[in-house]
Amino acid sequence: MDKKIIIFGADGALGKGVIKTLLSKDYDEFFLFDFKFDNNYQDPRVKQFIVKDLSVENNVISSLFEVKTNEKTQLFLFSTIGGYYGGTAIWETEEKDFDRLFAMNLKSNFLIAKHFSSLVKKSYNGSICFTSAYTGNNPEQLKFTYGASKAALNYLVKVLAIEGKEINLTANAIAPFIIDTPANREWMKDADYSSWQKPEEIGELVHSLFLTNNFTSGNIIELKQRFNK
Repeated sequence: MDKKIIIFGADGALGKGVIKTLLSKDYDEFFLFDFKFDNNYQDPRVKQFIVKDLSVENNVISSLFEVKTNEKTQLFLFSTIGGYYGGTAIWETEEKDFDRLFAMNLKSNFLIAKHFSSLVKKSYNGSICFTSAYTGNNPEQLKFTYGASKAALNYLVKVLAIEGKEINLTANAIAPFIIDTPANREWMKDADYSSWQKPEEIGELVHSLFLTNNFTSGNIIELKQRFNK
């Protein structure tokens, strides 16, 4: 079986950590997409592509056109696509910020799901994992737009899991509280970083979802805290 994996947002801190883990697994080809790349992977399995705004449908179509598939292909996709905005009450939130968050967190991922599904129809099967957020299931003050857009993404995952049965497609999402990235460390300098999820560990979780793609679907996996052993 030919196993191909697609990663959107591959050059971000989460994407890089997940790729580091997945490169040690038995995937045959990697298709990495982002608006820039700091890393040039030497692994011959890896192909890197620059992509523009993923809330524009034609950009998603042209990206996934790079992936060739057939009835012996297993397709996997991990999306880190999304954005954060917080710190304002509902009555202080600007319309432009509402639209921007829903374009990044929902519309882009909807378009990825839509056109990935078309690829899966021509393949043996497929599995997709999105990046949601803990607050999408657990409302917090001053995070309305962010949480609402991630909650909408969660609904997309659950419906895709139901409809995906028809085309052998499973769908899940991880929902971290906070990920251990350089940007988050800079933002919260006095935090206990040991309790934050590591991107490489999230890569192991994503891989486990893909390994069990014949029965694991429709789950929003909350990652509230990392426990030290």
